[in-house]
Amino acid sequence: MEQAPTIDHDRLFKELLTTFFVEFIELFFPKLAAVMDRDSIVFLDKEVFISIFDGREYEADIVARVRFANTETEAFFLIHVENQSTPEADFGRRMLRYFTGFFEKYDLPVYPIVVFSYDKPARAEPTRYTIGFPDGEVLRYSYRVVQLNRLSWRKFVSQHNPIASALMAKMKIAEQDRPRVKLECLRLLATLKLDPARMRLISGFVDTYLRLSRQEIVRFEQAIAGSDLAPAEKEEVMEIVTSWMETGIERGLLQGRQEGIAQGERELFLRLARLRLGEPEAAILERVLGASQTTIEGWADRLLHAESWQELLTD
Repeated sequence: MEQAPTIDHDRLFKELLTTFFVEFIELFFPKLAAVMDRDSIVFLDKEVFISIFDGREYEADIVARVRFANTETEAFFLIHVENQSTPEADFGRRMLRYFTGFFEKYDLPVYPIVVFSYDKPARAEPTRYTIGFPDGEVLRYSYRVVQLNRLSWRKFVSQHNPIASALMAKMKIAEQDRPRVKLECLRLLATLKLDPARMRLISGFVDTYLRLSRQEIVRFEQAIAGSDLAPAEKEEVMEIVTSWMETGIERGLLQGRQEGIAQGERELFLRLARLRLGEPEAAILERVLGASQTTIEGWADRLLHAESWQELLTD
């Protein structure tokens, strides 16, 4: 059986957060957003520090140089965003190393942010690193924390923000709510009217982190059919779901043998086509069930624009 590809979590989060950096700050740190000049943001190149304690290299995820807004002088600061996709003991110590390295190198104030993006454990992570002695603390270093597995997706479903659309997929979700949350992510995305490249970035992120089982996909499609989405928004959602099938993102339904993968695509195509065109006649259903994977993919390209089963399957 084929092994599922390894997910590069840091790369995915870095691409998402740099693309929607302002929106990320607006959503989680509105007071910071209010004092930064959004036109001044410059992402610094790869920042690597070598620890004097263990000799290891530490590479920061995102470091942005930003100017304070509405100031008479050009005063700058740094925003450091670190995505942590796995639990790590004594993580605050590493954040302190980054802070001291940036402060020494750039001589600028540093605003540190950690995004804890793993699913478990869900215990509250520390927001500071301290060094103390019996007669008191000698150092208290604080950093801001966004811990996704402790955030309720329900609080973000009405946020008109692309970061909310993406990160809901990694928030605290009850098992029975998974299909609904995936639909809500796409519903919100459909209202944002982003360019195709940024739409693909978010939809791919959502599907990577909220992959549904076969039973959940059925419920997901039922939710689409019964939703109160406006016609344009429903078509947008359908287009995203169809693109997952075309690019093979949903092929994880039946991994392993090639014929199993093709069968998974056929089932998904049929469900999407039924949502759009209604129940097919017996002869049409028989034709679809006997079609090759290549033929199914060709029909999928036409699914959003066909008005009938006959038009969809016309050679």
